[in-house]
Amino acid sequence: MIPKAPFGGTGHESTRTIFGAAALSHVSHADSERTLDLLLEHGVNHIDTAASYGDSELRIASWLKRNPNVFFVATKTDGRDYKSAKEAIHRSLERLGVDRIDLLQLHNLVDVIEWEFALREGGALEAAVEARQEGLVRFIGITGHGLSIAAMHRRALARFAFDSVLLPYNFRQMQDERYAVEFEALATICAEGGVAMQTIKSIALAPWDGRPQTASTWYEPLTDPADIDLAVKWVLGRQGMFLNTVGDVRLLPHVLAEQPKDPPGRARATNAWTNSCSVAP
Repeated sequence: MIPKAPFGGTGHESTRTIFGAAALSHVSHADSERTLDLLLEHGVNHIDTAASYGDSELRIASWLKRNPNVFFVATKTDGRDYKSAKEAIHRSLERLGVDRIDLLQLHNLVDVIEWEFALREGGALEAAVEARQEGLVRFIGITGHGLSIAAMHRRALARFAFDSVLLPYNFRQMQDERYAVEFEALATICAEGGVAMQTIKSIALAPWDGRPQTASTWYEPLTDPADIDLAVKWVLGRQGMFLNTVGDVRLLPHVLAEQPKDPPGRARATNAWTNSCSVAP
């Protein structure tokens, strides 16, 4: 069973590995059911989806109906203004078949103009706060991709007390000195403020860069089980980090496999990772 840890200051004990339900965007019913069985087998109790992930919310709805009070459910809105975000929240509640969402996240706020628009009066954040006041949402988070996102999340936390952040974290990306500095600064703020840190792209190898995609991820993933194991252990070897799983159900079993209660030291995992992966980012 995957170990659990406090999800920031929410009071929820989440599995340190969170199911990234982007993997359900375009899968069959049979694949969806096999995925649920796998999650239950490993004790995963936290699901992260989004309104824009195809049929993901609809697939999850049937899981929640059959397994009440098992999963902490997070979804996201791409809305930037109050009206579109409010509509998206209510649509997600309907699609998920629930009366309340555990975590509502403002999705991929990277662009400076969109960020400002979403967080100002009349923006998406206002709709999220209203939904929380109405009991439709318990907690509010923010997500993003790219090399600037750690710095953007720091700005966001200075503007509003978000309960969680989500951003890339893997060995290769942390070789970018500027990103590493901003990530560490963000990590300090989150630890001091009780903000949950969710990480994505743990098994990313490189951008596709125009090459034919062989997986349903938006980056080229590691595919060798041994390499995936090292990458996962590198992330989980750092206390306080949550790992959101891969966006391809075929790789999910490797991400969930062999997660010890006490992951190996980061130095050991880093050395093994460096020796194992030879492709440049």
